[in-house]
Amino acid sequence: MEPAPGPQEKYQLITRNLQEVLGEEKLMSILKERELKIYWGTATTGKPHVAYFVPMSKIADFLKAGCEVTILFADLHAYLDNMKAPWELLELRTRYYEQVIKAMLESIGVPLEKLRFVRGTDYQLSKEYTLDVYRLSSVVTQHDAKKAGAEVVKQVEHPLLSGLLYPGLQALDEEYLKVDAQFGGVDQRKIFTFAEKYLPSLGYAKRVHLMNPMVPGLTGSKMSSSEEDSKIDLLDRKEDVKKKLKKAFCEPGNVENNGVLSFIKHVLFPLKSEFVVLREEKWGGNKTYTAYEALEKDFAEQVVHPGDLKNSVEVALNKLLDPIREKFNCPELKKLSSAAYPTPSKAKPGEKSTKNSEPEDVIPSRLDIRVGKVISVEKHPDADSLYVEKIDVGEAEPRTVVSGLVHFVPKEQLQDRLVVLLCNLKPQKMRGVESQGMVLCASSVGEPRQVEPLDPPAGCCAGERVYVEGYEGGEPDEELKPKKKVFEKLQADFCISEDCVAQWKQRNFLTKLGSVSCKSLRGGSIS
Repeated sequence: MEPAPGPQEKYQLITRNLQEVLGEEKLMSILKERELKIYWGTATTGKPHVAYFVPMSKIADFLKAGCEVTILFADLHAYLDNMKAPWELLELRTRYYEQVIKAMLESIGVPLEKLRFVRGTDYQLSKEYTLDVYRLSSVVTQHDAKKAGAEVVKQVEHPLLSGLLYPGLQALDEEYLKVDAQFGGVDQRKIFTFAEKYLPSLGYAKRVHLMNPMVPGLTGSKMSSSEEDSKIDLLDRKEDVKKKLKKAFCEPGNVENNGVLSFIKHVLFPLKSEFVVLREEKWGGNKTYTAYEALEKDFAEQVVHPGDLKNSVEVALNKLLDPIREKFNCPELKKLSSAAYPTPSKAKPGEKSTKNSEPEDVIPSRLDIRVGKVISVEKHPDADSLYVEKIDVGEAEPRTVVSGLVHFVPKEQLQDRLVVLLCNLKPQKMRGVESQGMVLCASSVGEPRQVEPLDPPAGCCAGERVYVEGYEGGEPDEELKPKKKVFEKLQADFCISEDCVAQWKQRNFLTKLGSVSCKSLRGGSIS
């Protein structure tokens, strides 16, 4: 039997791979006296995805360090956050979260008997807690409440009062769960500092705060439940896992915003203490890494190919997902999953389906618009007005795109620039060359005609999703059917604002880093 770890070893286990710790001295002093009491909370909103393995692997670390761990299913928070979980679905989604989080923990070998599971509504509706909410609201400013929730609560033009209450409830949870520390992503930092500022004003102790880095999704941006391409669902079939990993952003030699590498670092390595890159003998055969830094170095030096890395992650990930898929293959959990996350197009019980009688929604989320990086630009061999470009959109291979920009944009201005690409048009041959997308550009209204490619915000990655404000959710069509004219109908309301921002019906085109714009064509159209 291994000897129990000492305070320093416990500290190393608790803090490894974290981005930041607030209250390090207090953490060490507690570890010298007794076991740490810590909680991790999750709002029961969208379906948990594979990024949830990141906090799960840290929970495994906490247990190895002897911590007393509480997992909070924050059902009331899910409703307060702009009603991400409708009231009538709250109970069903909380039950779904309980089942799937427990299945994830079991799949990585975490003993459930060492954990305490709590629902927010078990204590957040009590007289004492409610009185503390009122006490807190009498000292917290509107400015501080809004600032605290800025990275977590959904930001909308006309915010609801519920979103301002959210940070206060999360702060009070620390006291009512009787813990020493709270664990979460670094996107929670403003809520954590809010708690440190305001809990003492109610006579409660300041807690320790432990923060994980935000793990990039498969598109290079934050992995998100509302951005379908950025995540792999825990119940995705093996063929869907393969398809999504194949499209994942994993540029040769690029270790920045690389969701595939990040998943290895924050999930697979902590669980197994090694990672095996699977490859054919002619490429050197399998190689086992016992330190993540060595793998990252080899990838940066292009010793490890992105295709081999993705295939190896696919095998390791499916081993984690298999027991979860098996558990949810029973009729009861299948029914729970369907009830908690009903398909929007399904008719309600007792109603006739209107699938064939109602016109389908023509909304911007049906467009697969992504940030692209122009890798090469050449004149079309058979057309003087056309360029043939190779554009990286975060897939295994760059796309070939034909654009009529020769008379408007010099070749050297296109080379290596970021553009905005519509990716789900049906591929079409243009003078003998198949075009696999459309570069979206601003065009002037009058003569002489001027054209400028749309500019994503600085710092965007190839493959990052571009969406219209208010239409962040929803999965784009696999391919837009030409006869339906979905793009043409939406394009009729595309325009450039007086601030040079690309818009649809006065709603901005956005990425995670801000608005899409053009250089100078105010009031222009987009094509």
